[in-house]
Amino acid sequence: MKTLQELTRPNIWKLKPYSSARDEYKGAAASVFLDANENPYNLPHNRYPDPLQYELKKDLGKLKKAAPENIFLGNGSDEAIDLVFRAFCEPGKDNAVAIDPTYGMYQVCAEVNDVEYRKVLLDEHFQFSADKLLAATDDRTKLIFLCSPNNPTGNDLLRSEIEKVLNNFEGLVILDEAYSDFSEAPSFLASLKEYPNLVILQTFSKAWGCAAIRLGMAFASEEIISILNKIKYPYNVNQLTQQQAIQMLHKHYEIDRWVKALKEERKELENAFAELPCVLEVFPSDANFFLARVTDAVKIYNYLVGEGIIVRNRHNISLCCNCLRVTVGTRAENGKLVEALKKYK
Repeated sequence: MKTLQELTRPNIWKLKPYSSARDEYKGAAASVFLDANENPYNLPHNRYPDPLQYELKKDLGKLKKAAPENIFLGNGSDEAIDLVFRAFCEPGKDNAVAIDPTYGMYQVCAEVNDVEYRKVLLDEHFQFSADKLLAATDDRTKLIFLCSPNNPTGNDLLRSEIEKVLNNFEGLVILDEAYSDFSEAPSFLASLKEYPNLVILQTFSKAWGCAAIRLGMAFASEEIISILNKIKYPYNVNQLTQQQAIQMLHKHYEIDRWVKALKEERKELENAFAELPCVLEVFPSDANFFLARVTDAVKIYNYLVGEGIIVRNRHNISLCCNCLRVTVGTRAENGKLVEALKKYK
């Protein structure tokens, strides 16, 4: 791959980051803090949070088998997605390549940052060809985005094709593993050291049941993480989020139970959908949702809204004509959905 300096925008490479009060003093022994212009009342919420989330990264690193230096934490994975564009893509000059269909925020962040976004269509099995993806790149391509399991299709991408991209692309490969906890395929985290151009995204929003706290994770080389830390907002992850995440990490066995239950419910729901007259096809899923092709996605979506049940209409997405994306809920929620669709005419 190109050197990290070659990939990084020159102004970002030279940038001297903002130094906050909590960057300059990291100790815990002091009892009087008069350095950050904080209000002395309303403890503990009057104090700025740890800007680099040291305690949280230490606990997370033990679970993920990753050094804190290889972890970036942000306001959802969307922050990391935006930051890689800001750090590595020259507006109006560079481009990014991604599979299509996939998570929509990659394109939104590209457009916000004035970066050309090139789409490469998946095949009829929702798989991609590394050769076709690489053929869409040129010497101004800085980023390739892959999502596995993919959203909205739900399936794992072929590992051999992902590896081929990693081995042959000169820029950074951003692999979004937001739904990997629900998949039988191993995460690429164990292979992080093999690929210096790999950035892995994960999240607390899915398996961890913490969408409300807005905490995303990026794993990469220490050098890449240091660039993301250089340009992030000083206190990008608030103290309440950090505390809640630490509490969740201390009961990760409960999350394993949730994941097992959701995978079982996914199978039951897929089987039930396959028997419904209004369902034409249920696509295999490795996530906590699945895609189903129905007789009339718009009409069925509106019918379900009238029944107080909300799914996602993906009819206008590439390759997803008349498709609904269904998140796996509790057994009771799933039952209400199936019963409503049985009554649909």
